[in-house]
Amino acid sequence: MRKVVLAYSGGLDTSCIVSWLTQRSYDVVCFMADLGQGLGEGEDIQAIEERAYAAGASKVYIKDLQDEFVEDFILPALKAGAIYEGKYLLATALGRPLIAKYLVEIAHKEKAQAIAHGCTGKGNDQVRLEVTAGILDPKLEIIAPVRTWEFKSREEEIEYAQTHDIPIEVTKKKPYSIDRNIWGISIESGVLENLEQEPPEDAYLITKTPGGASTYPKYIEVSFEKGVPKKIDGKAYKLKTLIQHLNEVGGLYGVGRSDLVENRLVGIKSREIYEAPAATILHTAHKELESLVLDRELAHFKEIIALKYSELVYYGLWYSPLKEALDGFVQSTQRHVSGSIKLKLFKGNCVAVSRKSAHSLYKKELSTYGKEDKFDQKLAEGFIRIWGMPYR
Repeated sequence: MRKVVLAYSGGLDTSCIVSWLTQRSYDVVCFMADLGQGLGEGEDIQAIEERAYAAGASKVYIKDLQDEFVEDFILPALKAGAIYEGKYLLATALGRPLIAKYLVEIAHKEKAQAIAHGCTGKGNDQVRLEVTAGILDPKLEIIAPVRTWEFKSREEEIEYAQTHDIPIEVTKKKPYSIDRNIWGISIESGVLENLEQEPPEDAYLITKTPGGASTYPKYIEVSFEKGVPKKIDGKAYKLKTLIQHLNEVGGLYGVGRSDLVENRLVGIKSREIYEAPAATILHTAHKELESLVLDRELAHFKEIIALKYSELVYYGLWYSPLKEALDGFVQSTQRHVSGSIKLKLFKGNCVAVSRKSAHSLYKKELSTYGKEDKFDQKLAEGFIRIWGMPYR
């Protein structure tokens, strides 16, 4: 009997996959990663584990990877300023290489010949998981049942689950496809596929309606040390706890929603909406601090790097040589990214209102138009003549 390690979510698709693979003489080991998606909130972890065994799994691994996720995946992307197509803060995309890493590790531990997932054939996640696994161990077989099995609808899967006594809750049909972790939530399908339809409020999980979020604004100060967020309003937090706190605060003020028709890796366009309060707050603060401490040429070039970095994450190339090289560049840019940014949260908006850093390149005596002005304006004429000479 061949052994396979399955990326297991506990939902309908992957529970059916366990049984489907078992019927085809596979020994199925399930792996579930806790990336801060709220395991144990809506459903008991023990119930999820029992469901996997009921479906036919021989062993179940459930690992809390939140600290590794925020330190080794979220933080590098934050330092890089990685935002795909200007709106997507890459929550799901950042989680996939970590999941794939552990799929491979468990496959080695269990002496499995293959890994499996429940991704569809037109999504991005199949690419991220398979490319990462291929980089880490090209000898492992990849099994993707959803691309090949006989089920044509959710209803057929439900019927299969009932027939094989898989304990799935099927009374409430999910109107949306949702992926969630500590860095953000991706929401698609249902009425969102109609581009003329405004996203309904019931699509959002952690953010309040921006227009009615609060009558008064909320001010918070985020402090960084070498690009790493360390404090909120002077109070020190571990990175995971800091992100959780900002998700709560930002969500109360409707911060972090985005609506994007994005270019998927497989070549089609899709409409997705996102919720990422903490990511929005931290990216805004980090960008404002960089604007204060990085010189013009470095700041402008880093924007080019941020674009490429976001593409590499989105394309599933986290473990590629180019991404590793860019990490070295990004880390070198963070030496002086220390200081504090005060932000105003109000009705879905997040804007910087105050900036301070010991490494600030802003000099009031040079930029002021008041009596403290020390800028020698007579030098401007010569500067302009030399600057414009090639074009004259």
